[in-house]
Amino acid sequence: MSGSSPSSAPVSGRAWLMLALATVGFAVNFWAWALLSPLGPRFKDGLDLSSFEQSLLVAVPVVVGSLGRIPVGALTDRFGGRVMFPIVSAATIVPVLYLGLAGHDSLAALLIGGFFLGIGGTAFAVGVPLVNAWFPPERRGLAIGVFGAGMGGTAISALTTVKLVDANSMSTPFLITAAVLAGYALVAALLLRDAPGRTVPTEPLGRRLATTARLPITWQASALYAVAFGGYVAFSVYLPTYLKTGYGLTQADAANRMAGFVLLAVAMRPIGGWLSDRLGPVRVLAGSLVVVVAGAVTQAFTPALAPAGTIAFLGMAAALGAGSGATFALVALRTPADQVGSVTGVVGAAGGLGGFLPPLVMGSLYGQYGTYAAGLALLAIVAAAALAYTLTGVRTAAGGGKRTPRAGRRHTPRTPPPIPALQQQFWALRPAQLSGAQGRHAQVRSLEVRLAHPGRRTIFTKSHAARGVGC
Repeated sequence: MSGSSPSSAPVSGRAWLMLALATVGFAVNFWAWALLSPLGPRFKDGLDLSSFEQSLLVAVPVVVGSLGRIPVGALTDRFGGRVMFPIVSAATIVPVLYLGLAGHDSLAALLIGGFFLGIGGTAFAVGVPLVNAWFPPERRGLAIGVFGAGMGGTAISALTTVKLVDANSMSTPFLITAAVLAGYALVAALLLRDAPGRTVPTEPLGRRLATTARLPITWQASALYAVAFGGYVAFSVYLPTYLKTGYGLTQADAANRMAGFVLLAVAMRPIGGWLSDRLGPVRVLAGSLVVVVAGAVTQAFTPALAPAGTIAFLGMAAALGAGSGATFALVALRTPADQVGSVTGVVGAAGGLGGFLPPLVMGSLYGQYGTYAAGLALLAIVAAAALAYTLTGVRTAAGGGKRTPRAGRRHTPRTPPPIPALQQQFWALRPAQLSGAQGRHAQVRSLEVRLAHPGRRTIFTKSHAARGVGC
């Protein structure tokens, strides 16, 4: 076993440039994807929405963006991030402009705009396979973690949307976001490139998705990401409402605290990937889930916001970010190269759906009981179940839980002979026919001997043997 550290693997400067471009694109699209969340309380008051209707409003872009990752990930496997990133970014401009200019006066219009705003959430399934192909396996945890930090686009939305509306008009944040999306789409079309030698699948989309569904890593990572990233998404879209309703904070104060939650989670995502490269994804996931369980149990008792509530939320933010990074470090290690996009799409969908349900549950429970305690207790139970699964099924699979030969049987790996040995075998086959081969190249086609070399098709002909050459 090599003693080289993960940091010793060479990575080209162009790979880092592609990572930077992909991360910016992810952040910009996520900025657009999260535009409705900070405005949820304002729409509730202005349109007289119920708690469930407000939760539905902020959850619709999440579920559409999540499910959309499945086909978008498969299309990225086929056409590459160079094609898909500009397309997704340009397509997201349309609902952003609609919401800013015409679609914010009724719940129906907001739901229609929010549905198509979900396109921005599919950018995640474009960036992961793009970045994965540019980096060696031992560096992918860090690289995909850095890319995942682009989810900080939700923090941009949290910090700027309400302020821009208060200072100008409802259309201002949407117009600015549309302009940034257009600029990025142009830059990506000009500069973004797929990795040399990228594996391009040739099977139809349906068959590739069926193959993806048969991979164990698809469902293992989906279950874990539904908790880790789903928890992050749920808090990022519902935390302003929770803080405003549960603690009586102003809308601006609640949005600023949500931004702090998001920024910490974003910062911890690449750290989770980096730790996974060194300690292994399973250990990082287990540690993260322990912290989530502790934080959710603490917050279920609705402690004072300072300091216990703040510590609980920041602890969960750090753990959810690190756990998200560790989950995709696991995906990068255990997924075939030509299926990374498809697996990412399914896993990303699970993460987004994990963020879709909690706001609806929290809103319904609060409307019925007047407290969020039951919802946070459910989070603690789900995180505890994910922890148990990580320490059992996932650890066994990721730790190379390979079956050992049964007692009494010796399993000796078959070592293929080197190429020179194959040449000697060839010479030994027909020594009489091979004599004088150098002078009769015109008759070479009458004799061709094929020797199978595991993993490589090696063919020797008379002329090749005469010259000592294999092809």
